[in-house]
Amino acid sequence: MKFQYKDTYIEAEDCSTFLQIAKRVQSEYDAPIILAKVGQILTELNKTVTEKSGAVNKTGEPERLSFITTADRDGHKTYERGATMMFLRAMTHVFGRRIAHLKLEYAVGDSLFFSTALKSGDITDEDIEALKATMRRYADDDEKFFKTKIPTEEAIALFRRHGMTDKERLFHYRRTSTTNIYRFGNYCDYYYGYMPPSAGYVNVFDLRKYEGGVLLTLPNHNRPLDPGSPEIPAKLFATMHATNEWGENLGVATVAALNDAISEGRGRDIILASEAYQEHIIGGIAARIKSENRRIVMIAGPSSSGKTSFSHRLSVQLNNVGLRAHPIACDNYYVERDKTPKDENGEYDFECLEALNVELFNEQMTALLRGERVELPTFNFKKGVPEYNGSTLCMGADDVLVIEGIHGLNDKLSYAISPDDKFKIYISAVTALNIDEHNRIPTTDNREIRRMVRDARTRGFSAKDTISRWQSVRHGEQKHIFPFQEGADVMFNSASLYELAVLKTFAEPLLFSIEHDSPEYPEAKRLLKFLEYFLGLSCEDVPRNSLIREFIGGSVFPVG
Repeated sequence: MKFQYKDTYIEAEDCSTFLQIAKRVQSEYDAPIILAKVGQILTELNKTVTEKSGAVNKTGEPERLSFITTADRDGHKTYERGATMMFLRAMTHVFGRRIAHLKLEYAVGDSLFFSTALKSGDITDEDIEALKATMRRYADDDEKFFKTKIPTEEAIALFRRHGMTDKERLFHYRRTSTTNIYRFGNYCDYYYGYMPPSAGYVNVFDLRKYEGGVLLTLPNHNRPLDPGSPEIPAKLFATMHATNEWGENLGVATVAALNDAISEGRGRDIILASEAYQEHIIGGIAARIKSENRRIVMIAGPSSSGKTSFSHRLSVQLNNVGLRAHPIACDNYYVERDKTPKDENGEYDFECLEALNVELFNEQMTALLRGERVELPTFNFKKGVPEYNGSTLCMGADDVLVIEGIHGLNDKLSYAISPDDKFKIYISAVTALNIDEHNRIPTTDNREIRRMVRDARTRGFSAKDTISRWQSVRHGEQKHIFPFQEGADVMFNSASLYELAVLKTFAEPLLFSIEHDSPEYPEAKRLLKFLEYFLGLSCEDVPRNSLIREFIGGSVFPVG
């Protein structure tokens, strides 16, 4: 078999594996190869090379073969799934029937957090060492991950026998007739995504007790050969924990539970409960701002967190507690287009702090705090210049400025404002749902789908456009937002339990429009598979002040 590879060709014997090819070229890569890519299709390394996999493309040439390493996003997720299965098998090996509860809750920092409980008591330090030794043995022995395709009905029966009731319920809604099951030693499970070829590929990890559970720390994808940071962002963890606990109490902790609610006609109840929970949190934030006599609220968060809608909903609650709120967008303080810095590719860098007129922002904010009347700018994005249209503001004793923007938590943006006047809020969409107890929903997937739907509705961008820009957006978040999140006075989780069921009906047609030979197709295919888990839910009962309206349309607020 022949494939295009880089600027030449590479041959493989029929019935060999992509793993054998990967070993031949591993020296060309700085990180371990963990997946193959044939054309635009991701492939596990254990897969056998056949005539079909080496088929010619539209140009009549052999398909292009490339490789994914643990430094790539898809490769890092594959590493994470392999480590998860190793940990779950080690738990069953060490504790067996003594396990009362075991669930992968979320990723935080460089770690995965598993909530755990034993019938005999808490996990001890000695237990942690036994788990690590067991996982280390799997890696040292390079035990293989096996994938088997079985009828979905058999998979449901398998889950039932092993007490995996969440998966049994999830697959009740599965439309395909077959399911891929992974086996690792005597442990079987289902995973959303690809697996490494063997445990030897997952040889960097650590375990420790944390907040009643276990943290599995893995390498950061930017440093795939080194141990990950053991540091945990405590405020973010607490926010995740509170939201998860609320979802558990509501009885909607997994996609299967959400699907059950929708199929039983309780979708509206979930919508109303989610909105009420968020409104309760926002009301509490407003009361705290008043009690602490803060005059400027600074809001920041990653793309598609719902910052604009949140700033307006918070303003309503601030008004409700006797203050007068004035929402202001940092985007109106962009410098003229010809003064905008450019990145390493020569493109305008609208996400760096220098893209904003920081001096003017501080002059106007401090003038407002002194009680002076100020004419605020409005940035004309088509012309690339700020404009002054007579919009003035003068603050009284009960006035509060509600400012949202990418750099809201960075003190360099508001250097002239006293910390006593500022109240910082970090907002992100951290879903409380899991696909099942062993497959989490990444926050980035939720936000990527939100952005895709909004881009198509308000900016005329295709799903292909959104996906192609997404990694650049993520890079900007890592640089400009996440380093400041723990400096917030409070964190707000903008994700709703029901939202992916609503977004599904908007996102699927957009994703299906991406051509199979497009570089964005693998991501589109992955997101389509992800959305298959959800039953669709009409947006009819979504309130007009909901944060989700910022993305699907129909918001009562001026959010586009």
